[in-house]
Amino acid sequence: MPAVHEIYDEAIRLKDAGNLEGAVAKLQEVLAIDPLHTDTHSALAVYNQRLGKFDEAIEHARKVVEILPDEAFSYTQLSVIYMRCGKIFEAEEAKARAHAMGHGH
Repeated sequence: MPAVHEIYDEAIRLKDAGNLEGAVAKLQEVLAIDPLHTDTHSALAVYNQRLGKFDEAIEHARKVVEILPDEAFSYTQLSVIYMRCGKIFEAEEAKARAHAMGHGH
């Protein structure tokens, strides 16, 4: 059985080859092994957004925030995903949270 990092790397190769749907499927394999793999959730947020699967994109971006609530970058990515999915109010809220965290507030 391949290790999580090997499956993840294969997903990145698929993405680099232009096969986003294949990459998403491969990343789902990673989550079946390690449901808290934050790099996978981050990648799935981006890839699903690019595929127009906005609900899935937001779900994965929110999962990163859930797993890493003290990381400003989690909220920054969530803000970007919200913005790209057309949810401007939610994007601004996440951006403000990231900004506050980045300044130690």
